[in-house]
Amino acid sequence: MTDFTVVIPARFASTRFEGKPLALIGDKPMLQHVHERAIEAGASAVIIATDDDRIKQVAEGFGADVCMTSTHHQSGTTRIAEVIAIRKIKDHEIVVNVQGDEPFIPPENIRQVADNLNRLHHYPMATLCYPIDETEDVLNPNIVKVVKSLGGKALYFSRAPIPFARGHMNLNAQGCLQIDTLPSSSETQKTQSTPSYFRHIGIYGYRANFVTTFSEMGDSTLERYESLEQLRVLEYGFDIHIEVATGAPPHGVDTPEDLARLNQSC
Repeated sequence: MTDFTVVIPARFASTRFEGKPLALIGDKPMLQHVHERAIEAGASAVIIATDDDRIKQVAEGFGADVCMTSTHHQSGTTRIAEVIAIRKIKDHEIVVNVQGDEPFIPPENIRQVADNLNRLHHYPMATLCYPIDETEDVLNPNIVKVVKSLGGKALYFSRAPIPFARGHMNLNAQGCLQIDTLPSSSETQKTQSTPSYFRHIGIYGYRANFVTTFSEMGDSTLERYESLEQLRVLEYGFDIHIEVATGAPPHGVDTPEDLARLNQSC
């Protein structure tokens, strides 16, 4: 059995949704739902990393282990690097970053990235993806797309529709990109590669020493362009393992409108 620690970065300040980790889903704060999923995944330890006393108070109220961190972090990964240093987590240990706005992430997905790292020793980092079957999702910049190799290596992440399916995409009269139809399964099976569309699921597994390496790199050009921290890893020449998630993940909660829809469905 893979031994791993889950760290849940949680911050109160947010441009689109301030106080999101404490927003109620049913009768529980969102953060508590995420914490419960991490425990169900079988993590040996679950730590909430925050810089806000309001989050600390609520999290400790439902029994969570909280690690207070700096207010200056620009990404969840650098916040986790501070947790690793504070808690003296050993270099070889596997740490899984579970986003605080994924209240219903399947626990098997959390364990999946940890198991993959435990099995594939040459990768410093692992993540997951899931097929996209709606054209509007391919064009939606809030849904991050990923292109991967046949062997399970992430090649690139983007908010743009990648890969560009020539013959299926064109510009409309307003000059905006549109998709007539997604490539069918019969078309993608004509070649060894599979130019299907995959959305990236924002869960990461790392070896603890690589999180420290990541935080010391400094941000990269591609990371700044796309506002995607995982591109720092690729631009500096490291590999990220990726495979299709075993459990179909729901979309995370990005806005108050997302939360309202979620509560209506509960």
